[in-house]
Amino acid sequence: MELRQLEMFIGIADAGAYSRAAMRLSISQPILSRRVKALERELGVALFHRTGRGVLLTEAGALLEQYARGIVENTHTAVKAVKASSATQQGPVVIGMPASISAVLSVPLIQAFRRAMPGISLKFMEGYSGHVLEWLGAGLTDISILYDAPRLNIASLRAEALLKDELFLLGPRDDPAGVGRGPVQAARLSCIPMILPGRPHGVRVLVDEALSALGLEPNVEMEVDAMHAMLQLVESGLGYAVLSYACVAPQIAQGRMRIWRIVQPGITRSLVIATSTQRPSTKAVRMLRTILRRQLHDLIDRGRWAPDAGVFS
Repeated sequence: MELRQLEMFIGIADAGAYSRAAMRLSISQPILSRRVKALERELGVALFHRTGRGVLLTEAGALLEQYARGIVENTHTAVKAVKASSATQQGPVVIGMPASISAVLSVPLIQAFRRAMPGISLKFMEGYSGHVLEWLGAGLTDISILYDAPRLNIASLRAEALLKDELFLLGPRDDPAGVGRGPVQAARLSCIPMILPGRPHGVRVLVDEALSALGLEPNVEMEVDAMHAMLQLVESGLGYAVLSYACVAPQIAQGRMRIWRIVQPGITRSLVIATSTQRPSTKAVRMLRTILRRQLHDLIDRGRWAPDAGVFS
């Protein structure tokens, strides 16, 4: 059995007739017929039966089709990947990431990438995870780091889970809502004036789902889809937000905000690196992926990703 035979077999199945398949595949009909008959002899079954208008798959042909399409597609993907592995990067490597990650990762990532791949530029596209996922699915980015692996259900994407990220309640240093000390129960988010992004952004979905399980809704004072503006509003005393510790580690260390662990239930999400099969996996893209892993592990080792007990209110 040869790959070209499977391609011809699929071509006939799609066209519904030998004559139409021969035209689409740019091959003579007699040659097409001989190659498929050879495949039938090898398998010992008929793959098509003729009708007044063309051909239809037999039961055995339908079974072969299920496997043949995957074999052909995977082979073509493998060929492209191998060719791309030695290809020279054309233009910048494009990376997408949420602002919450960009705030702590962009500078060290650029520095490390320049050292490893001099002469190749790096282009950042920043937005909420929903935006980052759309860009990746559309083939606009080479690689992305984003949240929530279960949402990565697009066939053209490959995702690698990195870590679990805990979300915390953040508030003004004078705590005008009187949250107090110690962990805060998730149910309190239905009373505290919250500043949250709008749906379908990941943080909002997670907060809504956590409170919905309790029969509650968050008390949304404002919807803000820009992290920098959200943090300014919180610091100004206009409400509370839910974000990762890494987003606000400097503000917490400087005493400009307070932070509380959310419990019953806690709110967590997965952090993943994802790439698109629509763009080539060049040496530069693979190097960037490696650097991303290293930088994230370095943040964890230096205590920049998860807080220690001393930072909590």
